[in-house]
Amino acid sequence: MKINYTRILCLATVAFLAGCKQDKENTNTITGDEIKSHIAVLADDSLMGRKPFTAGETKAIAYISSQFKKEGLEPGNNGSYFQDVPMVEVTSRPSATMAVNGAKGNISLNYLTDFVASTRREVDAVQLTNSPLVFAGYGVVAPEYHWNDYAGLDVKGKTVVVLVNDPGFKSGDAKLFKQDTMTYYGRWTYKYEEAARQGAAGIIIVHQSEPASYGWSVVANSFTGAKLYLQQQDKHMSRCKVEGWITEDAAKKLFAAAGITGDFRAIARKKDFKAIPLNLNATLTVHTKLKYSTSHNVIAVLKGSTTPGECILYTAHWDHLGIGKPDAKGDSIYNGAVDNASGVAAVLNVAKAFAQLKEKPKRSIVFLAVTAEEQGLLGSEYYASHPIYPLNKTVADLNMDALGNYGETNNFAITGKGQNDLEDYVAEFTKADGKKITGDKNPGAGGYYRSDHFNFAKVGVPALDMNNGAESTAHGEAYGKQKQKEYGEQHYHQPSDSYSTDMDANGMAQVANLLFKVGNKLANETNFPGWKNGSEFKAIREKSMEKK
Repeated sequence: MKINYTRILCLATVAFLAGCKQDKENTNTITGDEIKSHIAVLADDSLMGRKPFTAGETKAIAYISSQFKKEGLEPGNNGSYFQDVPMVEVTSRPSATMAVNGAKGNISLNYLTDFVASTRREVDAVQLTNSPLVFAGYGVVAPEYHWNDYAGLDVKGKTVVVLVNDPGFKSGDAKLFKQDTMTYYGRWTYKYEEAARQGAAGIIIVHQSEPASYGWSVVANSFTGAKLYLQQQDKHMSRCKVEGWITEDAAKKLFAAAGITGDFRAIARKKDFKAIPLNLNATLTVHTKLKYSTSHNVIAVLKGSTTPGECILYTAHWDHLGIGKPDAKGDSIYNGAVDNASGVAAVLNVAKAFAQLKEKPKRSIVFLAVTAEEQGLLGSEYYASHPIYPLNKTVADLNMDALGNYGETNNFAITGKGQNDLEDYVAEFTKADGKKITGDKNPGAGGYYRSDHFNFAKVGVPALDMNNGAESTAHGEAYGKQKQKEYGEQHYHQPSDSYSTDMDANGMAQVANLLFKVGNKLANETNFPGWKNGSEFKAIREKSMEKK
């Protein structure tokens, strides 16, 4: 790969010199200025928003790999700093209406206002023709919770209609799943996967704003148009023909025609619930347009001194949204300074801290900057299904995504708190520093399943994602909450998420330093942290470790 580094490295040099204020005798302490030096480069307009398959990708991955090389880290993929990630872009174009026919009359659902639908199958078109509709509750098979919505149900050729979230949400029953904290069984991605495993022809999720944690407009915007997926040998033919959503009002019409009224969620969360045939048939065609491309993960390794076959993994996604709709100021470059140049900058500085240790860690440290997180966590999914280092010898994944840019805090927030033993390591260091730990502010939204660490959790690797809490050290909690709200409402996925010399990256450095300490401890012991009782990933890890 021949890259013109001139502009990139000039930017890096200028910004880095401004940040080199730390004590030379304390070179392993990561500073906010060091973090900013990398953000300044990665969020520069010349990288055009770091969208996969663009010149912005080429520049971004060249910069990241050059920094790994600069710190003396070895290429992580058999002599290369890159891992190819082959993808397919599928543009789904459903018919204008979904025809639903039954003995008591016909129902016509309109695209976008009543339903959305797509396919992952790499064919010109897919079709449901008079596919029988079945209400399969939450669409969950969860042995650890003694729950199976598909028990005794043959869905071959049928389309299942299922509810979003899981049975525990707003149930008032502390023993039902994790009550208001979403498990993976509540995520729409799981429901699509399970319906495919069951052999359904199609799956339709009923949207409700409270259990989904977002409105119908998010569904209409997110599940339409071109979508990237990882290329699969079977060309995704094992997936359902059609994957879609319907509005709550549309669902009420379908259920009413089948004689189902009242609270769907209450009906489906009953422990004796059995799938209900709706005695309706759906017909829908989805045409497709296909495009194939390859993106790249960036990977480097610091080999362990005594047990190099075991590794600690640090992850962050390098991609963002590229060039899009201009904002009020005419800016159309979505630079993603916080999301997620901040996480990549933190990983680069953690890599530097490890490289400068006088005594190398016993286990290997692997640094992985992944692609296409914004397209559905695809780079991390590809690595997890094509691991370069054995998963059952990967001790932990420590992920950093969109770190707080409002300065140091007195607390840290663990995404999906209560999942695994890595939280105990965090607690050890935060307690020593007089800091506190909090969990998700909205546990029902399933935040644990929305960043790259999740793909490692899915294959059993204990995975941690954390960020600064809201309690600003300098200005108090109200200030921190306001800054979080301001970012979410005004800057998240907007051109205004850009680099500024006024950016306060000291909180980002806090997270980086904390996870450096956690990783260093893990790298110098023989213990393998596990999943806590009740985690949906515990059995996967235990089975994996039997083969270790």
